[in-house]
Amino acid sequence: VQLIESGGGLVQAGGSLRLSCAASGRLFSNAAVGWFRQVPGKGRIFVAAIARNNGRAYYADSVEDRFTVTRDNAWNTVYLQMNNLKLDDTAVYYCTVTDRWDVATMTWETQWNAWGQGTQVTVSS
Repeated sequence: VQLIESGGGLVQAGGSLRLSCAASGRLFSNAAVGWFRQVPGKGRIFVAAIARNNGRAYYADSVEDRFTVTRDNAWNTVYLQMNNLKLDDTAVYYCTVTDRWDVATMTWETQWNAWGQGTQVTVSS
């Protein structure tokens, strides 16, 4: 599977961005899809995920009520709508998929199978 993220960029604090993750080679409808982010010198951390079966969304506490993850199975695309962006949201954002969906371990980087190349999000003051 190939995952391609897009939609990153430079935005002022309080602004919004929508990231997209398009997949080729497999159907998103058969996989859980997640978003992680990474800043220089640190590992990737969980941001959000959307389940395979019921489409339920899960979020890190730091983005709850500001970010929304949705999926469009017809277009094989998952979106991350980011509102009220903060300086601490600056990072490279990665899309990922897994067949080993487990709510208890969804924040673990090792539970995800494939990763996109990442898209840079920079929030300025």
